[in-house]
Amino acid sequence: MKLIKNEKLEKSMQELQFSIDAETLSAAADKAFKREGKKYAVPGFRKGKAPRKTIEKMYGEDLFLMDAINDLFPYEYEAAINETGIVVVGNPEPEILSMSAAEGAVLKVLVAVKPEVVLGEYTGLKATRKVNTIDEEQVEAEISRMQMRNARMVTREGAAQLGDTADIDFEGFIDGVAFDGGKGEHYALELGSGSFIPGFEEQIVGHSAGEEFDVNVTFPVEYHADELADKPAVFKVKLHEVKARELPELDDEFAKDVSEFDTLDKLRASIRKGLEDVETQQADLDVENALVDQVIAGMQAEIPQAMVETAIDEIIRDFGYRLSQQGLKLDDYLKYMGEDMAAFRGSFAERAEKQVKIRLALEAVAAKENIVVSDEEFEAEVKRIAEQYKMEVEQVKSVVDAEAVKHDLAINKAIDFIKSKAEITTETVTEEPAAE
Repeated sequence: MKLIKNEKLEKSMQELQFSIDAETLSAAADKAFKREGKKYAVPGFRKGKAPRKTIEKMYGEDLFLMDAINDLFPYEYEAAINETGIVVVGNPEPEILSMSAAEGAVLKVLVAVKPEVVLGEYTGLKATRKVNTIDEEQVEAEISRMQMRNARMVTREGAAQLGDTADIDFEGFIDGVAFDGGKGEHYALELGSGSFIPGFEEQIVGHSAGEEFDVNVTFPVEYHADELADKPAVFKVKLHEVKARELPELDDEFAKDVSEFDTLDKLRASIRKGLEDVETQQADLDVENALVDQVIAGMQAEIPQAMVETAIDEIIRDFGYRLSQQGLKLDDYLKYMGEDMAAFRGSFAERAEKQVKIRLALEAVAAKENIVVSDEEFEAEVKRIAEQYKMEVEQVKSVVDAEAVKHDLAINKAIDFIKSKAEITTETVTEEPAAE
Protein backbone atom coordinates (compact mmCIF):
# COMPACT_ATOMS: atom_id res chain seq x y z
CA MET A 1 0.00 0.00 0.00
CA LYS A 2 1.21 3.47 -0.91
CA LEU A 3 -0.67 6.43 0.52
CA ILE A 4 -1.40 9.01 -2.18
CA LYS A 5 -3.83 11.39 -0.50
CA ASN A 6 -5.06 12.17 3.01
CA GLU A 7 -7.46 15.12 2.94
CA LYS A 8 -9.87 16.48 5.54
CA LEU A 9 -13.36 17.24 4.24
CA GLU A 10 -16.37 18.95 5.80
CA LYS A 11 -18.36 17.44 8.66
CA SER A 12 -15.42 15.35 9.90
CA MET A 13 -15.14 13.27 6.75
CA GLN A 14 -11.73 12.21 5.43
CA GLU A 15 -10.68 11.25 1.91
CA LEU A 16 -7.92 8.70 1.56
CA GLN A 17 -6.37 7.57 -1.69
CA PHE A 18 -3.90 4.72 -1.82
CA SER A 19 -2.44 2.41 -4.41
CA ILE A 20 -1.93 -1.34 -4.53
CA ASP A 21 1.08 -2.32 -6.60
CA ALA A 22 0.73 -4.57 -9.67
CA GLU A 23 2.64 -7.48 -8.13
CA THR A 24 0.44 -7.61 -5.04
CA LEU A 25 -2.75 -7.22 -7.07
CA SER A 26 -1.73 -9.90 -9.59
CA ALA A 27 -0.83 -12.39 -6.87
CA ALA A 28 -4.21 -11.80 -5.20
CA ALA A 29 -5.97 -12.23 -8.55
CA ASP A 30 -4.19 -15.57 -9.07
CA LYS A 31 -5.40 -16.75 -5.66
CA ALA A 32 -8.91 -15.56 -6.48
CA PHE A 33 -8.90 -17.53 -9.73
CA LYS A 34 -7.78 -20.72 -7.98
CA ARG A 35 -10.53 -20.25 -5.37
CA GLU A 36 -13.37 -18.95 -7.55
CA GLY A 37 -12.58 -20.15 -11.08
CA LYS A 38 -14.32 -23.50 -10.64
CA LYS A 39 -17.65 -21.70 -10.11
CA TYR A 40 -17.88 -20.51 -13.71
CA ALA A 41 -19.35 -22.65 -16.51
CA VAL A 42 -17.68 -22.25 -19.93
CA PRO A 43 -18.92 -24.11 -23.04
CA GLY A 44 -16.47 -26.77 -24.19
CA PHE A 45 -14.86 -27.17 -20.77
CA ARG A 46 -15.77 -29.25 -17.76
CA LYS A 47 -16.76 -27.03 -14.84
CA GLY A 48 -13.65 -25.92 -13.03
CA LYS A 49 -11.32 -26.75 -15.91
CA ALA A 50 -11.57 -23.63 -18.07
CA PRO A 51 -8.41 -21.47 -18.35
CA ARG A 52 -8.42 -18.10 -16.62
CA LYS A 53 -8.15 -16.14 -19.88
CA THR A 54 -11.17 -17.95 -21.28
CA ILE A 55 -13.27 -17.23 -18.20
CA GLU A 56 -12.24 -13.56 -18.21
CA LYS A 57 -13.05 -13.24 -21.89
CA MET A 58 -16.53 -14.57 -21.24
CA TYR A 59 -17.32 -12.94 -17.89
CA GLY A 60 -15.15 -9.81 -17.98
CA GLU A 61 -11.45 -9.02 -17.91
CA ASP A 62 -11.68 -7.51 -14.41
CA LEU A 63 -13.48 -10.50 -12.90
CA PHE A 64 -10.65 -11.83 -10.73
CA LEU A 65 -9.10 -8.40 -10.24
CA MET A 66 -12.35 -7.36 -8.52
CA ASP A 67 -12.15 -10.45 -6.31
CA ALA A 68 -8.55 -9.52 -5.56
CA ILE A 69 -9.55 -5.97 -4.56
CA ASN A 70 -12.24 -7.36 -2.25
CA ASP A 71 -9.70 -9.70 -0.67
CA LEU A 72 -7.00 -7.04 -0.26
CA PHE A 73 -9.10 -4.07 0.75
CA PRO A 74 -9.47 -4.79 4.50
CA TYR A 75 -5.69 -5.11 4.96
CA GLU A 76 -4.69 -2.24 2.66
CA TYR A 77 -7.33 0.03 4.20
CA GLU A 78 -6.15 -0.80 7.72
CA ALA A 79 -2.57 -0.03 6.69
CA ALA A 80 -3.69 3.37 5.34
CA ILE A 81 -5.54 4.10 8.59
CA ASN A 82 -2.51 3.17 10.65
CA GLU A 83 -0.23 5.37 8.53
CA THR A 84 -2.48 8.43 8.76
CA GLY A 85 -3.28 7.92 12.44
CA ILE A 86 -6.89 9.00 11.99
CA VAL A 87 -9.58 7.65 14.34
CA VAL A 88 -12.34 6.14 12.23
CA VAL A 89 -15.91 6.30 13.56
CA GLY A 90 -17.87 4.96 10.59
CA ASN A 91 -17.82 2.41 7.80
CA PRO A 92 -15.63 3.23 4.77
CA GLU A 93 -17.11 4.14 1.40
CA PRO A 94 -14.57 2.80 -1.15
CA GLU A 95 -14.31 3.61 -4.84
CA ILE A 96 -11.92 2.12 -7.41
CA LEU A 97 -10.29 4.92 -9.39
CA SER A 98 -8.18 2.66 -11.58
CA MET A 99 -7.36 -1.03 -11.80
CA SER A 100 -5.24 -3.19 -14.14
CA ALA A 101 -2.99 -6.21 -13.84
CA ALA A 102 -0.11 -4.24 -15.37
CA GLU A 103 -0.31 -1.10 -13.23
CA GLY A 104 -2.07 -2.19 -10.05
CA ALA A 105 -4.99 -0.26 -8.54
CA VAL A 106 -5.77 3.12 -7.02
CA LEU A 107 -8.60 3.34 -4.49
CA LYS A 108 -10.40 6.28 -2.94
CA VAL A 109 -12.09 5.91 0.45
CA LEU A 110 -14.41 8.33 2.20
CA VAL A 111 -14.70 7.71 5.92
CA ALA A 112 -16.09 9.50 8.97
CA VAL A 113 -13.44 10.34 11.55
CA LYS A 114 -13.51 11.44 15.15
CA PRO A 115 -13.90 15.22 15.05
CA GLU A 116 -11.53 17.76 16.44
CA VAL A 117 -13.02 19.36 19.55
CA VAL A 118 -12.43 22.97 20.48
CA LEU A 119 -13.43 23.48 24.10
CA GLY A 120 -14.96 26.63 25.47
CA GLU A 121 -15.04 27.36 29.19
CA TYR A 122 -15.07 24.30 31.42
CA THR A 123 -13.70 25.77 34.65
CA GLY A 124 -15.32 28.47 36.76
CA LEU A 125 -18.81 27.41 35.69
CA LYS A 126 -21.78 28.11 37.94
CA ALA A 127 -24.64 25.86 39.03
CA THR A 128 -27.25 25.71 41.78
CA ARG A 129 -27.65 22.49 43.72
CA LYS A 130 -31.31 22.32 44.70
CA VAL A 131 -32.11 19.80 47.44
CA ASN A 132 -35.76 19.12 48.25
CA THR A 133 -36.54 18.80 51.93
CA ILE A 134 -38.28 15.67 53.16
CA ASP A 135 -41.37 16.33 55.27
CA GLU A 136 -43.45 14.06 57.48
CA GLU A 137 -46.10 13.64 54.77
CA GLN A 138 -43.59 11.97 52.45
CA VAL A 139 -42.42 9.63 55.19
CA GLU A 140 -45.98 8.74 56.13
CA ALA A 141 -46.87 8.21 52.46
CA GLU A 142 -44.09 5.61 52.20
CA ILE A 143 -45.26 3.99 55.44
CA SER A 144 -48.78 3.85 53.98
CA ARG A 145 -47.48 2.17 50.82
CA MET A 146 -45.70 -0.43 52.95
CA GLN A 147 -48.90 -0.91 54.91
CA MET A 148 -50.88 -1.43 51.68
CA ARG A 149 -48.32 -3.92 50.34
CA ASN A 150 -48.65 -5.97 53.51
CA ALA A 151 -52.45 -5.84 53.72
CA ARG A 152 -54.47 -9.05 53.59
CA MET A 153 -57.71 -9.53 51.69
CA VAL A 154 -60.74 -10.48 53.78
CA THR A 155 -64.31 -11.16 52.70
CA ARG A 156 -66.53 -8.14 53.23
CA GLU A 157 -70.02 -8.63 54.54
CA GLY A 158 -72.44 -6.10 53.14
CA ALA A 159 -72.15 -3.53 50.37
CA ALA A 160 -69.05 -3.12 48.22
CA GLN A 161 -67.01 0.06 48.59
CA LEU A 162 -64.41 1.82 46.49
CA GLY A 163 -61.07 0.12 47.08
CA ASP A 164 -62.65 -3.32 47.47
CA THR A 165 -62.05 -6.16 45.00
CA ALA A 166 -65.21 -7.58 43.47
CA ASP A 167 -65.44 -11.11 42.03
CA ILE A 168 -67.90 -10.69 39.13
CA ASP A 169 -69.39 -12.33 36.08
CA PHE A 170 -70.36 -9.88 33.36
CA GLU A 171 -71.67 -9.78 29.82
CA GLY A 172 -72.12 -6.65 27.70
CA PHE A 173 -74.91 -5.88 25.23
CA ILE A 174 -75.45 -3.12 22.68
CA ASP A 175 -79.06 -2.76 21.49
CA GLY A 176 -79.76 -6.10 23.17
CA VAL A 177 -77.02 -7.97 21.27
CA ALA A 178 -73.93 -9.37 23.02
CA PHE A 179 -70.64 -8.12 21.55
CA ASP A 180 -67.25 -9.83 21.26
CA GLY A 181 -64.88 -9.36 24.18
CA GLY A 182 -67.66 -8.17 26.50
CA LYS A 183 -67.93 -11.27 28.66
CA GLY A 184 -65.99 -12.53 31.67
CA GLU A 185 -66.41 -14.93 34.57
CA HIS A 186 -65.04 -14.61 38.09
CA TYR A 187 -63.18 -11.47 37.13
CA ALA A 188 -61.38 -9.84 40.07
CA LEU A 189 -62.06 -6.10 39.66
CA GLU A 190 -60.58 -3.54 42.02
CA LEU A 191 -63.23 -0.87 42.41
CA GLY A 192 -61.81 2.56 41.73
CA SER A 193 -58.82 1.27 39.75
CA GLY A 194 -60.16 2.71 36.48
CA SER A 195 -59.43 -0.52 34.63
CA PHE A 196 -62.97 -0.80 33.23
CA ILE A 197 -65.08 1.63 31.18
CA PRO A 198 -65.71 4.92 33.02
CA GLY A 199 -68.75 4.58 35.27
CA PHE A 200 -68.68 0.77 35.42
CA GLU A 201 -66.87 0.29 38.72
CA GLU A 202 -68.82 2.99 40.53
CA GLN A 203 -72.11 1.18 39.77
CA ILE A 204 -70.90 -1.95 41.57
CA VAL A 205 -70.38 0.07 44.75
CA GLY A 206 -73.34 -0.43 47.09
CA HIS A 207 -74.14 -3.95 45.89
CA SER A 208 -73.56 -7.08 47.98
CA ALA A 209 -72.41 -10.63 47.22
CA GLY A 210 -75.11 -12.70 45.51
CA GLU A 211 -76.79 -9.77 43.75
CA GLU A 212 -77.41 -9.61 40.01
CA PHE A 213 -77.89 -6.21 38.38
CA ASP A 214 -77.39 -4.09 35.27
CA VAL A 215 -74.58 -1.60 34.72
CA ASN A 216 -75.28 1.11 32.14
CA VAL A 217 -72.31 2.82 30.52
CA THR A 218 -71.27 4.56 27.30
CA PHE A 219 -68.02 3.60 25.61
CA PRO A 220 -65.54 6.49 25.24
CA VAL A 221 -65.47 8.33 21.92
CA GLU A 222 -61.77 7.43 21.51
CA TYR A 223 -62.25 3.75 22.41
CA HIS A 224 -59.71 1.41 20.75
CA ALA A 225 -62.44 -0.75 19.16
CA ASP A 226 -64.11 1.50 16.57
CA GLU A 227 -67.30 -0.59 16.49
CA LEU A 228 -67.88 0.13 20.20
CA ALA A 229 -66.72 3.76 20.38
CA ASP A 230 -69.35 6.19 21.75
CA LYS A 231 -71.97 3.36 21.98
CA PRO A 232 -74.28 2.95 25.01
CA ALA A 233 -74.05 -0.53 26.53
CA VAL A 234 -75.72 -2.59 29.23
CA PHE A 235 -73.70 -5.09 31.23
CA LYS A 236 -75.43 -7.92 33.06
CA VAL A 237 -73.41 -8.37 36.26
CA LYS A 238 -73.43 -11.04 38.96
CA LEU A 239 -71.47 -10.22 42.11
CA HIS A 240 -70.04 -13.38 43.67
CA GLU A 241 -67.88 -12.00 46.45
CA VAL A 242 -66.46 -8.78 47.81
CA LYS A 243 -63.04 -8.62 49.44
CA ALA A 244 -61.58 -5.70 51.33
CA ARG A 245 -58.02 -4.91 52.34
CA GLU A 246 -57.35 -5.34 56.01
CA LEU A 247 -54.41 -3.14 56.87
CA PRO A 248 -51.91 -4.16 59.55
CA GLU A 249 -51.65 -1.97 62.64
CA LEU A 250 -48.88 0.61 62.46
CA ASP A 251 -46.88 -0.35 65.52
CA ASP A 252 -43.53 -1.83 66.47
CA GLU A 253 -44.68 -5.31 65.43
CA PHE A 254 -45.38 -3.99 61.95
CA ALA A 255 -41.84 -2.57 61.77
CA LYS A 256 -40.40 -5.95 62.82
CA ASP A 257 -42.47 -7.78 60.20
CA VAL A 258 -41.58 -5.56 57.24
CA SER A 259 -38.04 -4.43 58.01
CA GLU A 260 -34.86 -5.04 59.97
CA PHE A 261 -35.92 -2.50 62.61
CA ASP A 262 -37.55 -3.30 65.92
CA THR A 263 -39.51 -0.07 66.35
CA LEU A 264 -41.74 2.02 64.12
CA ASP A 265 -39.74 5.12 64.97
CA LYS A 266 -36.54 3.51 63.71
CA LEU A 267 -38.32 2.43 60.53
CA ARG A 268 -39.54 6.00 59.98
CA ALA A 269 -36.02 7.35 60.55
CA SER A 270 -34.65 4.86 58.01
CA ILE A 271 -37.28 5.83 55.44
CA ARG A 272 -36.50 9.52 55.95
CA LYS A 273 -32.77 8.90 55.44
CA GLY A 274 -33.46 6.87 52.32
CA LEU A 275 -35.63 9.62 50.85
CA GLU A 276 -33.02 12.24 51.75
CA ASP A 277 -30.29 10.16 50.09
CA VAL A 278 -32.36 9.94 46.91
CA GLU A 279 -32.87 13.72 46.91
CA THR A 280 -29.14 14.28 47.49
CA GLN A 281 -28.18 11.96 44.64
CA GLN A 282 -30.68 13.62 42.31
CA ALA A 283 -29.41 17.08 43.27
CA ASP A 284 -25.82 16.01 42.53
CA LEU A 285 -26.88 14.53 39.19
CA ASP A 286 -28.78 17.70 38.26
CA VAL A 287 -25.65 19.78 39.01
CA GLU A 288 -23.49 17.49 36.85
CA ASN A 289 -25.98 17.71 33.99
CA ALA A 290 -26.17 21.49 34.26
CA LEU A 291 -22.37 21.85 34.19
CA VAL A 292 -21.92 19.40 31.31
CA ASP A 293 -24.66 21.20 29.36
CA GLN A 294 -22.63 24.40 29.72
CA VAL A 295 -19.48 22.65 28.51
CA ILE A 296 -21.10 21.23 25.38
CA ALA A 297 -22.84 24.55 24.67
CA GLY A 298 -19.42 26.20 24.50
CA MET A 299 -17.61 23.54 22.51
CA GLN A 300 -17.11 23.41 18.77
CA ALA A 301 -17.02 20.14 16.82
CA GLU A 302 -18.27 18.91 13.46
CA ILE A 303 -19.96 15.69 14.49
CA PRO A 304 -20.26 13.14 11.66
CA GLN A 305 -23.63 11.47 11.24
CA ALA A 306 -21.93 8.08 11.63
CA MET A 307 -21.29 8.81 15.32
CA VAL A 308 -24.94 9.72 15.86
CA GLU A 309 -26.08 6.55 14.07
CA THR A 310 -23.79 4.44 16.26
CA ALA A 311 -25.23 6.07 19.38
CA ILE A 312 -28.76 5.37 18.11
CA ASP A 313 -27.76 1.73 17.55
CA GLU A 314 -26.65 1.50 21.18
CA ILE A 315 -29.87 3.09 22.47
CA ILE A 316 -32.01 0.71 20.43
CA ARG A 317 -29.96 -2.31 21.54
CA ASP A 318 -30.52 -1.29 25.16
CA PHE A 319 -34.23 -0.69 24.49
CA GLY A 320 -34.56 -4.10 22.84
CA TYR A 321 -32.75 -5.80 25.73
CA ARG A 322 -35.12 -4.23 28.27
CA LEU A 323 -38.09 -5.36 26.16
CA SER A 324 -36.69 -8.90 26.06
CA GLN A 325 -36.58 -8.91 29.87
CA GLN A 326 -40.35 -8.45 29.71
CA GLY A 327 -40.75 -11.22 27.17
CA LEU A 328 -41.25 -8.86 24.20
CA LYS A 329 -39.49 -8.55 20.86
CA LEU A 330 -38.64 -5.17 19.36
CA ASP A 331 -40.29 -6.02 16.02
CA ASP A 332 -43.52 -6.96 17.81
CA TYR A 333 -43.36 -3.77 19.88
CA LEU A 334 -43.03 -1.64 16.73
CA LYS A 335 -46.00 -3.41 15.12
CA TYR A 336 -48.09 -2.85 18.23
CA MET A 337 -47.15 0.85 18.28
CA GLY A 338 -47.76 1.18 14.54
CA GLU A 339 -44.26 2.55 13.95
CA ASP A 340 -41.55 1.61 11.46
CA MET A 341 -37.86 1.31 12.31
CA ALA A 342 -36.86 4.48 10.45
CA ALA A 343 -39.27 6.63 12.48
CA PHE A 344 -38.30 4.79 15.67
CA ARG A 345 -34.62 5.52 15.04
CA GLY A 346 -35.44 9.13 14.26
CA SER A 347 -37.12 9.55 17.64
CA PHE A 348 -33.75 8.97 19.33
CA ALA A 349 -31.67 11.24 17.08
CA GLU A 350 -31.61 14.28 19.37
CA ARG A 351 -30.82 12.19 22.44
CA ALA A 352 -28.07 10.31 20.59
CA GLU A 353 -26.45 13.50 19.30
CA LYS A 354 -26.34 14.93 22.81
CA GLN A 355 -24.74 11.73 24.12
CA VAL A 356 -22.05 12.01 21.44
CA LYS A 357 -21.41 15.67 22.29
CA ILE A 358 -21.11 14.91 26.00
CA ARG A 359 -18.63 12.11 25.42
CA LEU A 360 -16.52 14.17 23.04
CA ALA A 361 -16.47 17.13 25.42
CA LEU A 362 -15.47 15.05 28.44
CA GLU A 363 -12.81 13.19 26.44
CA ALA A 364 -11.40 16.56 25.42
CA VAL A 365 -11.35 17.79 29.04
CA ALA A 366 -9.64 14.58 30.16
CA ALA A 367 -7.01 14.95 27.44
CA LYS A 368 -6.40 18.64 28.09
CA GLU A 369 -6.04 18.14 31.85
CA ASN A 370 -3.96 14.96 31.46
CA ILE A 371 -6.50 12.99 33.48
CA VAL A 372 -5.37 9.39 33.79
CA VAL A 373 -6.71 6.35 35.60
CA SER A 374 -4.44 4.62 38.05
CA ASP A 375 -4.09 0.85 38.38
CA GLU A 376 -5.70 1.12 41.82
CA GLU A 377 -8.74 2.89 40.36
CA PHE A 378 -9.04 0.26 37.63
CA GLU A 379 -8.83 -2.57 40.17
CA ALA A 380 -11.49 -0.90 42.33
CA GLU A 381 -13.82 -0.61 39.34
CA VAL A 382 -13.30 -4.25 38.38
CA LYS A 383 -14.07 -5.24 41.97
CA ARG A 384 -17.26 -3.13 41.89
CA ILE A 385 -18.38 -4.80 38.64
CA ALA A 386 -17.61 -8.22 40.10
CA GLU A 387 -19.72 -7.53 43.18
CA GLN A 388 -22.57 -6.11 41.10
CA TYR A 389 -22.77 -9.15 38.84
CA LYS A 390 -21.70 -11.69 41.47
CA MET A 391 -18.60 -12.72 39.52
CA GLU A 392 -15.00 -13.39 40.41
CA VAL A 393 -12.59 -10.50 39.82
CA GLU A 394 -10.43 -12.52 37.42
CA GLN A 395 -13.53 -13.58 35.51
CA VAL A 396 -14.49 -9.92 35.04
CA LYS A 397 -10.99 -9.10 33.82
CA SER A 398 -11.22 -11.86 31.24
CA VAL A 399 -14.40 -10.47 29.66
CA VAL A 400 -14.09 -6.66 29.92
CA ASP A 401 -12.04 -4.40 27.68
CA ALA A 402 -9.56 -2.90 30.14
CA GLU A 403 -8.90 0.14 27.98
CA ALA A 404 -12.62 0.81 27.58
CA VAL A 405 -13.12 0.59 31.35
CA LYS A 406 -10.22 3.00 31.95
CA HIS A 407 -11.61 5.32 29.27
CA ASP A 408 -15.02 5.44 31.01
CA LEU A 409 -13.34 6.05 34.37
CA ALA A 410 -11.36 8.93 32.87
CA ILE A 411 -14.60 10.49 31.61
CA ASN A 412 -16.10 10.21 35.10
CA LYS A 413 -12.99 11.85 36.51
CA ALA A 414 -13.39 14.64 33.96
CA ILE A 415 -16.87 15.31 35.36
CA ASP A 416 -15.43 15.38 38.87
CA PHE A 417 -12.75 17.81 37.69
CA ILE A 418 -15.35 20.15 36.17
CA LYS A 419 -17.35 20.05 39.41
CA SER A 420 -14.26 20.72 41.50
CA LYS A 421 -13.55 23.87 39.48
CA ALA A 422 -17.16 25.10 39.43
CA GLU A 423 -18.94 27.56 41.69
CA ILE A 424 -21.81 25.53 43.14
CA THR A 425 -24.36 27.03 45.53
CA THR A 426 -26.77 24.84 47.50
CA GLU A 427 -30.40 25.77 47.85
CA THR A 428 -32.86 23.91 50.07
CA VAL A 429 -36.26 23.70 48.48
CA THR A 430 -39.51 22.99 50.27
CA GLU A 431 -42.03 21.49 47.88
CA GLU A 432 -45.52 22.90 47.94
CA PRO A 433 -48.15 20.26 48.81
CA ALA A 434 -50.01 18.96 45.81
CA ALA A 435 -53.36 20.64 45.18
CA GLU A 436 -56.41 18.56 45.97
